[in-house]
Amino acid sequence: MNKPYNNKAWFFILPVFACVAFSAILPLMTVVNYSVQDIISPTQAVFVGLEWFREIMRDPELHAALARQMIYSLCVLLVQIPLGIALALAMPSKGWKSSLSLVVLSMPLLIPWNVVGTIWQIFGRADIGLGGHGLQLLGIDYNYTSNTIDAWLTVLLMDVWHWTPLVALLAFAGLRSIPDAYYQAAQIDGASRWAVFRHIQLPKMRGVLMIAVLLRFMDSFMIYTEPFVLTGGGPGNSTTFLSQYLTQKAVGQFDLGPAAAFSLIYFLIILLFSFVLYNWMQKAGNTTNAESEHA
Repeated sequence: MNKPYNNKAWFFILPVFACVAFSAILPLMTVVNYSVQDIISPTQAVFVGLEWFREIMRDPELHAALARQMIYSLCVLLVQIPLGIALALAMPSKGWKSSLSLVVLSMPLLIPWNVVGTIWQIFGRADIGLGGHGLQLLGIDYNYTSNTIDAWLTVLLMDVWHWTPLVALLAFAGLRSIPDAYYQAAQIDGASRWAVFRHIQLPKMRGVLMIAVLLRFMDSFMIYTEPFVLTGGGPGNSTTFLSQYLTQKAVGQFDLGPAAAFSLIYFLIILLFSFVLYNWMQKAGNTTNAESEHA
C-alpha cells in the first residue's frame, strides 16, 4: 500500500520558520548590510565594500582580545571538563543522596549571570568579602581590581564555580546510561578502577562529553556579563574579551559598520573552532573505541 501524504502538515511548522526568520535571519541580514556600509545618519549610508573587514583585521586591540579569549576558553576547558568528570564519578549513583547531590550541584546554574558577577565582586573584596579578607589574613596580597593575575584567576574561578556543575550533570547522565552488565564483566575480569574508567566509562561518556565541550567552549568564547560586572574588563584591558570589545565598538563608540563586520568575524571564529573541536573529538572517540575493542 502506498502511504498517503498530507502536505497540509507543513502549515504546522510555518510558525517555527516565522520565528527563526524574525529572531535570526532578519537581524543577520541587517548586520551584513551594516558591515558593508558607512552609517552617516539614520537616513544616509555610503557603501564601502570590505573596508570595515580590512580595518578590523588590522586592529591590534582585536588581536589582543582574541589571544586573551583563546587562552581563557582553553583554561576553562582544561579545568572544567576533568573537574566535572571527577564530580560525576564521586557522586552517589542511587538513593536520596544522589538526588540531594544533583539538587545542590545544580544551584549555581540557577543564578543569573549578572548576579554571579556581583556575588564574586563582593566575595573578592578585602574589606567586605569573605574570600578577599581571608586571603589578606593569610598574608596573600590579593586585589583583583589592580592585579592582572588576580583578576584572571578570579574570573576563571568564578566561571568554574558557575558552570562546572553543567559538565558534572552531563557526565553523570552519561555514567547512569551505562548498563550494569559492563561493570559486572569488568569485575569478573578483575579490572582496576582506572581500567574501568579508561575502557568503559570514558568511551560511553563520549557523546555527552562532546556536548559539554562544545557548550562550554561556545559559552566561554561569548562570555560578557560576569567579567564585565566583576572587573569591567580591567585592570586595563587584561580581562577585556571579544564580546566586550564588540560592545565597546557598537555601543561605546557607536561604530556600527566596524562592529557589524567584527560580529560576523566573531561568528565565523566560533563556528570554525566548534567545527575543529567536534571533528577532533569524533576522531579521538573513534580511536578510543578501536583501542577498547582491541583490548
